[in-house]
Amino acid sequence: MSIELKNINYSYSIGTPFEKKALNNINLKIHTGEFVGLIGHTGSGKSTLIQHFNGLIKPSSGQVFLNKKDIYLDKKKLKEVRQKVGLVFQYPEHQLFEMSVYKDIAFGPHNLGLAEDEIKQRVKEALDIVGLDQALTEQSPFELSGGQKRRVAIAGVLAMQPEILILDEPTAGLDPRGRDEILTRIAHLHKQLGITVILVSHSMEDIAKYVHRLLVMDKGEIKLDGTPKEVFSKVEELEAMGLAVPQITYLMKALKEVGLDIDENIIDLKQAYHEISKVLSE
Repeated sequence: MSIELKNINYSYSIGTPFEKKALNNINLKIHTGEFVGLIGHTGSGKSTLIQHFNGLIKPSSGQVFLNKKDIYLDKKKLKEVRQKVGLVFQYPEHQLFEMSVYKDIAFGPHNLGLAEDEIKQRVKEALDIVGLDQALTEQSPFELSGGQKRRVAIAGVLAMQPEILILDEPTAGLDPRGRDEILTRIAHLHKQLGITVILVSHSMEDIAKYVHRLLVMDKGEIKLDGTPKEVFSKVEELEAMGLAVPQITYLMKALKEVGLDIDENIIDLKQAYHEISKVLSE
């Protein structure tokens, strides 16, 4: 399922002294099955942008298309849009509210009016995808670890069987192990189901490791759009926007500066290991 934004503008508090333009003439197409990263400093417009993808925010002007259909032509179908485009907010565990893991994950499917057998199957599949034991279904979600709560919240979105999954800082506040577990599961989900994934993150290392296409936002505009390697090669441009590149890229550039004949645009540890090994063996 594809998403396309045409000439999207959005301002907060229009007509008041606090009016602020958050998005400025955004034109963007995300194709079916892409794994897209979205980065930008705080206030760049990332969260505002992703809430346009499923109609949570209506643009001040412009159009949003889902599979080439304008999502606002029939407002009655916005509920269907939000089923197809699942959005996991930052700290989604704060949205947990049911008395058991099962009830929390089943909440969305129940609202769809599905049969109980179908709901049970969806809960089971969602738990499997996020790597949680089925034995946890009757446990209170509030008794789980931070990483487990995060996975329950993601499972609740997955149980709706979205065709597009948007994650806003899904690893915020987690320790390194919890972060790796969540992102590995998301990458597996993308590969297994072929769904479109949009990942918002402040971690350049995570972005470099997992996404195939990278968008950079600044002052309500998309400033860069390309592969992670292409985008992270523009170090000065990123730093001017208050962003950085992966630490391994800085290391490779430093090695290049001291005379090592090396590719300075390496963006992940595995690539760096092979590049350095190759140079040292020559």
